[in-house]
Amino acid sequence: MNIRFGVIGAGRIGKVHAKTIAANAKAKLVYIADALPAAAQGLADQYGAKVASVEEIMKAKDVDAVLIGSPTGFHAEQIQAASNHGKAIMCEKPVSMSVAAIEETLRVVEKNKSTLMIGFNRRFDPNFAELEKIVRRGDIGDVELCTVISRDPSPPPAEYVKGSGGIFADMMIHDLDMARFLVGEEFVIVNALGAALVDKAIGEAGDADTAAVQMQTASGKIAVITNSRRATYGYDQRMEVHGSKGMVHAKNVHNTTVEVLSQWGYKADPIQNFFLERYGAAYANELNTFITAVETGNRDPRPNGFDGLQAQRLAEAATQSWKTGKPVKV
Repeated sequence: MNIRFGVIGAGRIGKVHAKTIAANAKAKLVYIADALPAAAQGLADQYGAKVASVEEIMKAKDVDAVLIGSPTGFHAEQIQAASNHGKAIMCEKPVSMSVAAIEETLRVVEKNKSTLMIGFNRRFDPNFAELEKIVRRGDIGDVELCTVISRDPSPPPAEYVKGSGGIFADMMIHDLDMARFLVGEEFVIVNALGAALVDKAIGEAGDADTAAVQMQTASGKIAVITNSRRATYGYDQRMEVHGSKGMVHAKNVHNTTVEVLSQWGYKADPIQNFFLERYGAAYANELNTFITAVETGNRDPRPNGFDGLQAQRLAEAATQSWKTGKPVKV
C-alpha cells in the first residue's frame, strides 16, 4: 500500500518532507500546493507530482494523507478541513497560537477519528531519542531535574518576530515539548524571564531574544530551559536529565568528530550551524514514523494533538509570566 500525499507548502520544510516522502517505498507524493505557483511547480517537477490548490488536495480521492507546512496562521483551519475530508494529517508545529483554536481543532479531529501528528521533530533526533530511552528505562532512577539549552546562530529580522508569536511560542515551544517528553509529567507552574540583549529592534517589536524558564510538576520535578537568538559558535542544542541514580546528557553535534591535541590544548570542528542540517535525520525519522502509523492504522501517533495543545499552554504561560513578572499556574 502506498500512502498518497498532498503537501501544502513548498518552502524549506515542504522541500525537506517532500524528499522523505519520495524516498519512502510506502509513500507517494501526488500533489503540491503553495501560495507561490513557481515554488509549487518547481517542487512538483522535482518529484513527478502535480500542482493543486489546497481545496483540491483536501477533496482529492487519490490523497490519503496531508502534510501541512504552510504558515502557522493556516494550520488549524487546514487540519480541520483535512479531517473533515477523511485525510490523515501531519502538521508542523504549532497547531495554532491560540489555545482555544487548538481545542476547537482537536474536537473536529476527535469527532472524525482522524490520525493527527504534530511536527515536534526534536523527539526524533537520534541523540535525544536515545537520551529519552535511557530515562524511560530507569537507568538514572527517578527524574529530578531536566535542563534544555537552545541557542540560534543569529537572530531573525525584527519584522519576523512581530508575527511569530514571540520567542516562547516560536522558538522555545520545541524545548517546552521536549521538557514534557523527558520529565514525563505535566508542569503546573511556569516562571519566565526575558530580555532583548541581542537586537534592540526585537525588543522594540515587543519580543525578547534571550529567555529562561523554570517549570515544576505537581510531584516537584523541575525543568529549566534557556534560549538565545545568538550563539557565535553555531547552533547550540544540548539537553541533560538528572535523576536519583545518575545523569544523562546529549552534547552538540560537530561537523566532524576530528580533534587535534597539542601543547596548546584541544581543537575541534565547529558545531553544525543550521537547523535543517542539525535536525535532518529527525525530520526524516518523524515523517517515516507518521507513514508507518497511517499504514498500520495507528490513529494516535506521538506527538499528537494533545502534545501540541500542552506545549502551546506552556508557551502562553511563559509569555504571561515574562510580561507580568509573576509565576503562572497552568
